[in-house]
Amino acid sequence: MAKENPIIQKFKSLLQFVTTDIWRISETELTKSTRRLYTLLKALAVSIRRFREDDLLTRASALTYSTLLAIVPILALLFAIANGLGFKTLIETQLMDYFPGQKVVLEKGLEFASSYLENAKGGLFVGIGVIMLIWAIIVLISHIENAFNDIWLVKKPRSYYRKFTDYLSLFLILPVLMITSSGLSIFITTVLENLREFQVVSPFISLVLHLSPYVITWLIFLSIYIFIPNTKVSFKHALIPALVISFAFQAFQYLYISGQIWVTQYNAIYGSFAALPLLLLWLQVSWLITLFGAELCYSSQNIHNFYFEKDTNLISRRYKDFVTLLITSIVIKQFEKGGKPLRTKDISHNHQIPIRLAQDVLYLLSEIEIVNESLDEDLDELIYQPALDINKITVGLLLTRLDLHGSEEFKIDSRSKFGLQWNALLKSREEMLISANQTLIKDLVFEEKK
Repeated sequence: MAKENPIIQKFKSLLQFVTTDIWRISETELTKSTRRLYTLLKALAVSIRRFREDDLLTRASALTYSTLLAIVPILALLFAIANGLGFKTLIETQLMDYFPGQKVVLEKGLEFASSYLENAKGGLFVGIGVIMLIWAIIVLISHIENAFNDIWLVKKPRSYYRKFTDYLSLFLILPVLMITSSGLSIFITTVLENLREFQVVSPFISLVLHLSPYVITWLIFLSIYIFIPNTKVSFKHALIPALVISFAFQAFQYLYISGQIWVTQYNAIYGSFAALPLLLLWLQVSWLITLFGAELCYSSQNIHNFYFEKDTNLISRRYKDFVTLLITSIVIKQFEKGGKPLRTKDISHNHQIPIRLAQDVLYLLSEIEIVNESLDEDLDELIYQPALDINKITVGLLLTRLDLHGSEEFKIDSRSKFGLQWNALLKSREEMLISANQTLIKDLVFEEKK
């Protein structure tokens, strides 16, 4: 048998490590620096996998279409606010600076927005025009929120009232931030030009001004990842993904602008219409980058949910029963000693049980009414305690309820044609449960973690 190529062997070993072995290593086994590296590798691996599973290509396409429809209403609302503040020209300049690759599209969009606002100034349909303008923007951001909620596995979106207030506040604040950013840059530049004593630090200030677009982009992505999903997103887990995505977005901007030099033939064929397909390409890739950043945030914050994931999916029936009995014992023991009801993360962390497996088992135990699930309003998390008198919860009762949980309403003839098989199974179950019926789970002592 021919020996396998060493490079292929190393690649297979690396793939095995990233997909399986790395998830079997707990944090307590690693040094601080190694733990950070492994966490980063895990987050990247999960994000890449979920990028495919969540079908982000299709989601990015849907958001591209929604964005295209909402561009004119967004610009119209933005310029209506800016015009009211007296900074319309400044906002135009800022937009051209932020999106240098879309000057043609922005110019056309600004023309349409101006026309839109002119038509909405008076007449019978002024109210309807404003409502449609705001509605188009709310629909777009709702689609964005839904995409982010799906990534974060959030089932409940914001209410329509919260959508209206939150999104309108965002568009009221955005022009102010753009004006403040521009005004600050102009002020610093003017001071440096007029005061000679600042010449020593001017290179540093100049570097800061050059980096400001990257910082602003980073802050925008950070705000998007924290505030758009209808769930609590940790600042520290959004910080690095937002930074990575901001650099990726700026790199794409640079490549996009550089690449336009090579599309002269494309322009020759399509003329001014070439701006539209190029805009669609820019929107599609921009949304892909943004959604991948959301995946990174989710993976970073919930990386513990994926520990032993492959093993959890392939867990044996026997070991699943063992974990179920173990978690029931832990919940009962906590209740017996008068302790505070446990959360899923408490059970997982204190007893080295993969959190996803613990979640599945606790859900099953609540379904068969062995444990009771309730909401701790202070922590805004689910907590668990026994649903029955702990002096009546035996190993046999637990295993019997596990056996009976689920449907048995199938058309298989288990009474006559396959009666022997069915009765043999019932007899073996009965023999197994004879001694287990007498063993109280509260009497199964285990050593507490110190």
